[in-house]
Amino acid sequence: LYLDFVYQPIKDADGNVCALFVQGNDVSEKKRVSDALARTDRRKDDFLAMLAHELRNPLAPIAMAAQILRRPHTCEKSIREMSEIIVRQAEHMTSLIEDLLDVSRINKGLVTLDRQVLDIKDIVVNAVEQVRSLMERRRHHFSMHMAADAIRVEGDRVRLVQVFSNVLTNAAKYTPEGGKITLEVAIADDQAKLTVSDNGAGIDSTLMPHIFEIFTQAERSADRFQGGLGLGLSLVKNLVELHGGLVTAKSAGLGMGSEFTICLPLLKDSSSDERERPPAPHAHVSKQAIHIMVVDDNVDAAKTVAMLLELDGHTVSVEHTAEKALKSAGAVAPQAFLLDIGLPGMDGYELARQLRASSDTANSLLIALTGYGQPQDH
Repeated sequence: LYLDFVYQPIKDADGNVCALFVQGNDVSEKKRVSDALARTDRRKDDFLAMLAHELRNPLAPIAMAAQILRRPHTCEKSIREMSEIIVRQAEHMTSLIEDLLDVSRINKGLVTLDRQVLDIKDIVVNAVEQVRSLMERRRHHFSMHMAADAIRVEGDRVRLVQVFSNVLTNAAKYTPEGGKITLEVAIADDQAKLTVSDNGAGIDSTLMPHIFEIFTQAERSADRFQGGLGLGLSLVKNLVELHGGLVTAKSAGLGMGSEFTICLPLLKDSSSDERERPPAPHAHVSKQAIHIMVVDDNVDAAKTVAMLLELDGHTVSVEHTAEKALKSAGAVAPQAFLLDIGLPGMDGYELARQLRASSDTANSLLIALTGYGQPQDH
């Protein structure tokens, strides 16, 4: 209980204090809200510091690898190794940024699910394959137990794979080498029930009530093996709830392992099987060499994209402004364009309109090259 007291002296006719008025106000709720805001603010500051650290981590090997590639007489083996480092670290950065964007999209209600009838066991197998290499590197003893019958739910294939792989990745990160991870898939109370348990680091009781909140992370050791931004469980909770499900966590405490359970409603009408769709096939990509124009005001980005396309055998021209692109396109009529949306002056949208309006490029393939990835941008 928190009280805020106000004291007021009461004086007699001669101006002497003869009494004291005291009023106490209960400010417990105000104090609770203030403390909660302070905790959230501290978690946000910790998260931003973590974000800066995690984004800097992959930049260091990328920069070092680039310096090595710049040196003359670098052998072919070193070039191959440095290239693999750059690709691997760039993929890690992309994953971090995608997690950030996903949290933002979900919080703004911009995520829509591509619902279809799915066998949850197929989703689980896909998720396990994504995490298997991490478990193998850490020599985990992984066991999986699944019900024999099909377990059908209605949901978004990509998002459910993301949910299950996030939970499995967490188990792999926080379970020491040689530890045990168990995955069970069953039917319980008209729900598909997936449980991931491990004998790893466990969860402190003080953290447990906040484990699915954004900006919440456990204390980490200096080696920071686990990495990441701590957004995974927040994403899991939100995506599971979008599917009408529930996710819960249990742990006996630090060093005692943890258990995460995801429940999703079973598809009630089994006759809906005909609605099940296989994963969308990849669009057919022609191997024929064509002329492609890259339009991007980021000189380095345009150059690297052009080099990659040229290595695939295409003829590539590069422009850095929409005006120059329009002028050049009329002369060479490329079959395809990679257009940056955020061009200075005339943006990529207007450039696309003018290319469509020109008889020389009306039938060209237009591809957006952009960091704008929200649904309204699509």
